[in-house]
Amino acid sequence: MTIAASTPISTWAPLRSKVYRALWIAQLVSNLGTWMQTVGAQWILVDEPNAAVLVSFVQTAITLPVMLLAIPSGVIADLVDRRRLLLGAQSTMAVLAAVLAVSTATGHTTPAVLLTLLFLLGCGQALTGPAWQAIQPELVPREQIPSAAALGSMSINIGRAVGPAIAGVLVSLSGPTLVFTLNAVSFVGIVVVLGLWRRPATDRQLPSERPLAALQAGTRFIRAAPAIRRVLLRSILFIAPASALWALLPVIARDELGLSSSGYGLMLAALGLGAVLGAVGLSRLRTLLTPTQRLTTAAVLFGLATAATAVLHVVPVVLVLLVFAGFAWLLAMSTMNSTMQLLLPAWVRARGLSVYLLVFMGGQAIGSVVWGVVAGAAGPVSALLIAAALLALCAVSTVWLPISHNAENLDQTPSAFWPEPQLVVEPDPADGPVLVLRTYDVPPENVDEFMTAMAFVGRSRQRTGAMEWRLYRDVGVLDRYVEAFVVRSWAEHMHQHQVRLTAQDQIREQEASKFTIGDDQVTHLVAISPR
Repeated sequence: MTIAASTPISTWAPLRSKVYRALWIAQLVSNLGTWMQTVGAQWILVDEPNAAVLVSFVQTAITLPVMLLAIPSGVIADLVDRRRLLLGAQSTMAVLAAVLAVSTATGHTTPAVLLTLLFLLGCGQALTGPAWQAIQPELVPREQIPSAAALGSMSINIGRAVGPAIAGVLVSLSGPTLVFTLNAVSFVGIVVVLGLWRRPATDRQLPSERPLAALQAGTRFIRAAPAIRRVLLRSILFIAPASALWALLPVIARDELGLSSSGYGLMLAALGLGAVLGAVGLSRLRTLLTPTQRLTTAAVLFGLATAATAVLHVVPVVLVLLVFAGFAWLLAMSTMNSTMQLLLPAWVRARGLSVYLLVFMGGQAIGSVVWGVVAGAAGPVSALLIAAALLALCAVSTVWLPISHNAENLDQTPSAFWPEPQLVVEPDPADGPVLVLRTYDVPPENVDEFMTAMAFVGRSRQRTGAMEWRLYRDVGVLDRYVEAFVVRSWAEHMHQHQVRLTAQDQIREQEASKFTIGDDQVTHLVAISPR
């Protein structure tokens, strides 16, 4: 069995960082407030005409902004100061939550007002999601990122399990106003911690990327990064069937197990307990299992729990199985999240994570709808059994579709190792496209190894900004090869030079250089329009 790590790193290790610890606690409180708000919002609508439709709109109002804004939010988070972005968004959300509380207290919260405010709060969540994920590597050492991802997943699951239970009690005692008020207060902790955090300033010597160009650069990066595309694919393969349990659990609790709302809350608590146990045991699992093996284990456990929940009608047994499901959910989420963070360099981290968040939230949202339709046609038990079968296929597919097992060993620190171009004419930043030619002299006995190494170099060029990349053989000079790639502007090529290259890119170039002789020659050509 492959060993994933030599020394276990405790799941709690990131909490030794003062800033991370304060933000994690504040985020946990905010997660509780968010789930409490959802229960309060649903309670307001239960007595309205067409209550079933309106209640379903609550979740839509919260999740739809993520579907619409995740990618633009990732671009923004890579272009601006992430601390200020988070501070502004969280402050705005606190104000919106306070408006909802005051409106409810004064009797002005109509369904339209409620859903509008929930949608705006969802926009805030969508805006902060990529930035929140992207600052994690700034708060903890690289080797602690998997632990930080586990703690983040645990915080979300605790909020999902405990928040509705607390809200149910408070709403029954005093109505939804108190719940909305507590949610507004829950943002204060995050705002205070962000306000006190002194994030190191970044020295920008280059002009900022334009939003559209930044979006295109992020798209090119993912397209040229097979390891990241594989994580996204594995996320879809797991989340799509796993969402069935989350979507149909209330129906199973009521119709199959005969439980009340408090019993359903107990089932959510079991899932939350499993997530906590998963976080506690993650450090040990990381020493025993590779990331792919952890995903296989998660799919098997979640699939077994899903199938057993469908066919077993003994409440204590189901609760135990849901603990295992919560364990598996955290294991899968933390593995995919941490792998994404480890694979993404700083300059494109928020953009890459925004795609992951879109896949994650979209998979849950669309999956819930699909499983609802399947349950309506074939019954919830059959729907869960189908989902369990798909999770089994998900586990088997890891044999052919594994994810990167050495993400923790990749050095993604910035490395401006390219020599500055020798210029007699200084191009304007907007000039372009830019054609870069690099010549290599390769002895015949090294050609095969050189070609293999250059395949990795080509993907490096495309990840860091090249719109096109090709390798040519010069038929006029013996043993000479020419690499050619096109970058959209001189400004983007300078970003490629000074910001986007990493130590891993440098390693790839050094591997290719081992098979060449002499000095490589580089030529920069900037497109001009003939008069």
